[in-house]
Amino acid sequence: MSTIHDIFPWWPRSEPVVERASRTDCEDFAAIHAASFHRGWGAEDIAAMLADRAVVAHVVRRRQGGEVAGFILSRVAADEAEILTVAVAPRLRGRGLAARLLAAHVPELMRAGVRNLFLEVEAGNDPALRLYARQGFREIGRRKGYYRTAAGTADAVTMRRELPA
Repeated sequence: MSTIHDIFPWWPRSEPVVERASRTDCEDFAAIHAASFHRGWGAEDIAAMLADRAVVAHVVRRRQGGEVAGFILSRVAADEAEILTVAVAPRLRGRGLAARLLAAHVPELMRAGVRNLFLEVEAGNDPALRLYARQGFREIGRRKGYYRTAAGTADAVTMRRELPA
């Protein structure tokens, strides 16, 4: 099956759009989170997080006004923040959408005065570990058996990135 770009290579491609998240996206976020993690968050949980003034959230869409492709949530406390989750719809992974989310999200955290950014990621999640390493995160510790998985448990890798003032 040909795409329009196969037939007309000059046809303009739509670029993914990253914007601040809103509570209207909670159902989509919950579906993506459930498909991404062994224990997904419900729409009510995500809505409560979005209502928290300390939480910064972004959504990525494949094009302006399009479907939700992924999202990121962080909680800010003084000059530190923790990325609570980054999730991209399974069928859209490997297209750089998580990197786009981080590229929009981190500057907003910096404007909020964040100087140290933390996250935890499952030790076996190689694509995420590579992404975070490329984004300047460094491993600072591990939590043995932190995550529950279908196969039992997995370690959490704790990572940190220092942000410029």
